[in-house]
Amino acid sequence: MTTQAMTYGGHVRAISKLGLPLIGGHLAQFAIGLTDTVMLGWYGVEALAAVTLAGSYFFVFFLMGSGFGWAVMPMVAAAEAKGDQTSIRRATRMGLWLSLAFATLVMPVFWWSESILLALGQGADVAARAGQYLRIGGWGIIPALLVMVLKSYLAALERTQIVLWITVAAAVVNAIVNYALIFGNWGAPELGVVGAAIATVATQLVSLGAVIFYAVRSLPEHSLFQRFWRPDWEMLGSVFRLGVPIGLTNLSEVSLFAASTMMMGWFGTIPLAAHGITLQLTSATFMVHVGLSNAATIRAGNAFGRRDRAHMGKGAIVVTMMSLVTAALTIFCFLVWPEPLLSLFMDNADPDRPEILRIGAGLLAVAALFQLVDGAQVIALGLLRGVQDTAVPMVIAALSYWAVGIPVSYLMGFVWEWQGVGVWLGLVCGLACAGILLMWRFWTVGLSKVGTQPEAA
Repeated sequence: MTTQAMTYGGHVRAISKLGLPLIGGHLAQFAIGLTDTVMLGWYGVEALAAVTLAGSYFFVFFLMGSGFGWAVMPMVAAAEAKGDQTSIRRATRMGLWLSLAFATLVMPVFWWSESILLALGQGADVAARAGQYLRIGGWGIIPALLVMVLKSYLAALERTQIVLWITVAAAVVNAIVNYALIFGNWGAPELGVVGAAIATVATQLVSLGAVIFYAVRSLPEHSLFQRFWRPDWEMLGSVFRLGVPIGLTNLSEVSLFAASTMMMGWFGTIPLAAHGITLQLTSATFMVHVGLSNAATIRAGNAFGRRDRAHMGKGAIVVTMMSLVTAALTIFCFLVWPEPLLSLFMDNADPDRPEILRIGAGLLAVAALFQLVDGAQVIALGLLRGVQDTAVPMVIAALSYWAVGIPVSYLMGFVWEWQGVGVWLGLVCGLACAGILLMWRFWTVGLSKVGTQPEAA
């Protein structure tokens, strides 16, 4: 029996209901990192520099391992659409297995991080402090990756409200423990960098406890943790094949921004500071596109499971337009209010403030273009993950970021001497290449993977 086709307005409402809590959850996660930055900035420049370095080091390995969590989302969404409860349990369990295995394998790189950072040319003092942080904070990768899998499982089942509230609770716990242990407030010892590391692990453990409790209590039919030790090699292989390309795609994108930060550092401290503030602003707005991308993955995965091409195509148009509207609003804000936005991250009495504002205003103007192309590429990736197409998109993304983005950034920034604006225009070129090719991939290849049954609401 054919059900009535969903209208464009119906797709907007469905994506909003699913996507808004996911956007809120990503913003809450962003707030955790922002809280760490602000509080360590209050504590001291040396501590902030060390934990900034340590955070980047940790994030590289977290992004690589998070591919398995991202892979669970479309697999669970497709299984739910088919009514296949067994596959939901199998995919989630093997996602947990792979995440746990990856976290265990990379633990030595956190334990020996000081030596590794010294070998990479970092200063002795900052490497020592960063290593001190990572020896404790590195343990957080185990709960963090497990949380990633379970949040993807819940989001795919459209339990996005609980994903939001667990992340908000984690942000609150992080702020409280940071405030107590970094500064020695409320009778706690003043631990500085070590306190921040303890806060990170505590936050991840609280998140893991909360998400396990909810999954076990609210979805007992999936029996996720009964006979958890039993291997399922077939499903483990499926999650692995889908998850590895996602992890490498994530890694290639974050390395693009790491390279841009290194290049901005060659211009000096003030351009680097302006770059850092602009990145914070663009990262906050990017969370909206990431939330919409997650919603696209879930909706596309659901349509993929039902083999409903018409529904998926119409939903893809709607989520892309929602991303474009978000980008247009962001562009307006960046072009009209650059100084107030940049000033949120600066002391009015800072003698370098006028120069940072001058450079930052130029970077924000380029970041306006950046919003359009960055939104397009992440929405395309979300749609392609929904149809479980990750290997070719990984190659497209890596070539766009590394063969286009980084060389063009260097060419415009240094050879053509456009400096920071040139570096950011290179980012725009790389992301635009990725956005165009990934959208082409979805509309010509990804959508054709889906059956042609009539659209259902």
